Amino acid sequence: MNDDAEMDILTAGLDEGFARAVAETRGGEAIRKCYICGTCSASCPVCGVDPSFDPRRVIRMILLGMKREVFESEFMWLCAGCGICTDRCPQGVCVSEIMVIVRNLAAREGFMHRSYRLQVGELLKYGRLYEASPYNKKRAKTNLPPLKDDFGPVVKIMEKTGLRTLAGEEKK
Repeated sequence: MNDDAEMDILTAGLDEGFARAVAETRGGEAIRKCYICGTCSASCPVCGVDPSFDPRRVIRMILLGMKREVFESEFMWLCAGCGICTDRCPQGVCVSEIMVIVRNLAAREGFMHRSYRLQVGELLKYGRLYEASPYNKKRAKTNLPPLKDDFGPVVKIMEKTGLRTLAGEEKK
């Protein structure tokens, strides 16, 4: 087997434009400065609880063009967005912002974590992530006005932005 054939096997399925798409999105410009030092992973509270979430690994996979693997994985959806990684990065890579960028790119291509789909369902049902009525009894005791299950504006926003379609929710 010649060297070209081996190279084709090793690069099959990689998306050379993936890192560029991230880098060209506001907040992702510094991704190419990352030299995979591991400061982000060492700083990450989620990685401290679940070592399978490793921001350094995600960044490396993005830079290598492993788009499908990143989109189908759990770890990019676990980022808490706390920004500790960004504060400590010696290269100024905004890792939490990159996770948002990648989630948005994934959603545009039909990849959305099940927890996000569940949240969209709750928003469509109640206009918020929980039903208001159980809280209204408590609110009445403290003279707070009742919460209303008014989901009309939320549904309009979801339809206008395409979130309803991205989450696989049909109009009812």
